[in-house]
Amino acid sequence: MHECPSERQAQEAPAGRASRWTSGPLPWLAAVGLVFAAVQLAFVVPGSGLAWDETVYVSQVGGNAPPAFFSAPRARGISYLVAPVAAFTASTTALRVHLAVLSALALVAALWVWRKALPTPVLVGAGAFFAGLWPALFYGPAAMPNLWCALGALAAVGWVVRAMGGAVGAAGTAGAATAVALVALMRPADGFWLALPLALAVVLVPGRRLPGMSAALTGGLVAGCAPWAAEAYARHGGLGARLHRAGEIQGGLGWNFAVDDHLRALAGRTLCRPCDIAWESPATAAWWVALPLLTVGGIVTARRRGRGTAALLATVTGASMAVPYLFLVEYAAPRFLLPAYALLALPVAEYVAYLFARARQARRPAGFAALTLALAAHLTVQLSVLSHVVRVSRTTTAEFAAAAGALNRLGVRPPCVVSGVDAVPIAYYAGCASRQTGGHDASISPEALRALARRVPTAVLVTGGHAPPPVTGGSQAVPLPPGRGTGAYRTYLLHP
Repeated sequence: MHECPSERQAQEAPAGRASRWTSGPLPWLAAVGLVFAAVQLAFVVPGSGLAWDETVYVSQVGGNAPPAFFSAPRARGISYLVAPVAAFTASTTALRVHLAVLSALALVAALWVWRKALPTPVLVGAGAFFAGLWPALFYGPAAMPNLWCALGALAAVGWVVRAMGGAVGAAGTAGAATAVALVALMRPADGFWLALPLALAVVLVPGRRLPGMSAALTGGLVAGCAPWAAEAYARHGGLGARLHRAGEIQGGLGWNFAVDDHLRALAGRTLCRPCDIAWESPATAAWWVALPLLTVGGIVTARRRGRGTAALLATVTGASMAVPYLFLVEYAAPRFLLPAYALLALPVAEYVAYLFARARQARRPAGFAALTLALAAHLTVQLSVLSHVVRVSRTTTAEFAAAAGALNRLGVRPPCVVSGVDAVPIAYYAGCASRQTGGHDASISPEALRALARRVPTAVLVTGGHAPPPVTGGSQAVPLPPGRGTGAYRTYLLHP
C-alpha cells in the first residue's frame, strides 16, 4: 500500500476513451443513481408491503401501530432515517419512495468522495456493478440498515484513501468519522469491522501514518455506538448483558462456516435460517464465485496504474466487513454482505474497465462482445432473481395484511394486542401492539397478557396443527387466511 495516485493519474481514463469522460464523473454518476432509483421505483416499490423487520423499525417512530418490541441486536439508525416520513404518514408507498430516492442520492454521494482517487470509468463501473445487484435493488427502498452500512463504508474508505494520498484535510477527516458513525448507528458490529482495518491502515502503513485520522475513526465508531450502548444500560441491564443477549438471538457467535449458506441464499432467499435447503440455482452464484478472481485482477491492475492503495484498502475493508457473516454467524442473508459488495465493486470495476480498454485497443471485437455478453447475462440473472424476491415478498406481506384485516373484522381493533405466530407484522397491519410470551421477542408474561385482555381486545395466533399455548385457556379457535406455507392461521380471542 505505497502508491499515492496524483489527481492527474486518478482522472486518467483508459486510452482511447478519454474524450468520453471529459465532463467529469458527476453526470455519469448521476446517471447511475437515476437508473438505480428508477428500477427501484418501477419494479420494487409498487404493491410492496412492509416485511417483519421493517415493521419493527418503522413502528418505533410512527407508522400504523404502537412500537414493537426492540430486541437486543437491533440498532435504531434506520428508524431515524425513516422518521421524517413515518412520523407523518402510515403510507408504505411514501416510505418506499423516500428511501429509493435517498438511497440513489447516497450512492452518488459515496462514489463522489472517490473522485480524486479513481478515474471516472472505474467509479461509474463500480456504481453500476453495485446498483445492479438484486440485494442492492431490493433493499434500496427497504426500511433495513444494510444498504446504508454499505454506502457509509464506501464513503469512509474513500475519505481515508484520499487522506493517505494527502488530498484532504480536516474536512476529509470529519467526513470519514461521520461515515463510520453512520454505519455504527445502523449496525454497531458493522461499524467495528469497518473502523478496524481503516484505523490500523492509517497508523501502520509506512509513509501514510495519520494518527489524527485514526483517532477520528475511533471517535466516529464510539459516537455511532453511543445510542446503542446507552439503551443497553437503560433497557437491557448493561452493555455486557445486551451483547450476550444479542449473541443468543443470533444463534451464538463463534466459528460457523456460512460461505455455502450465502451461495444458496443468492437464489433469492432473503433469510436462510437454518440454511439446510438444496442449492436450487447455481447459476445465480456464478458472479459470486468469480468475484475473488476479478478482485485480484483489479488490485494488480490498480497497482500498475498507481492506484494500488485504493484497490487494496477497499478490498481489505470489504473482506473485514464480510468476515463475521461468512465465518461467525450460523445463517445467511444476502443483505449482510452489501458493504463488502460495495467496496469490492471498486477493484472489480478497475479490472473490467481494463479488460474493455484492452479489447478496444487490440481491436478484438470478439473479446469486446464476449465481455458485453457476460455483463448482460449477469444483469439478466440479477433482475430475474429480483423479480422472484419481489413476488415472494408481495405475497408474504399480502398474507400478513389479510390476516390483520380478518382480526379487525373480528373486533380486534386499536387499541388491541396480538401475540403468537407472526404477531409482529400482523399486529402492525392491524394497528395493534405485539406482545410475545416467549422466544426472542418475549416482552410479557402469560399472566400479564391475560390481564391485558381484560382491558383491550387480544388475539393469539397459531398456525397449522400446532397446539394453542396455555394462555388461550378455553378460547375457541377462529380460522384466518392462510399463512406462509405453515398452514392456515387460527386465532384465539382472549376474553376477560
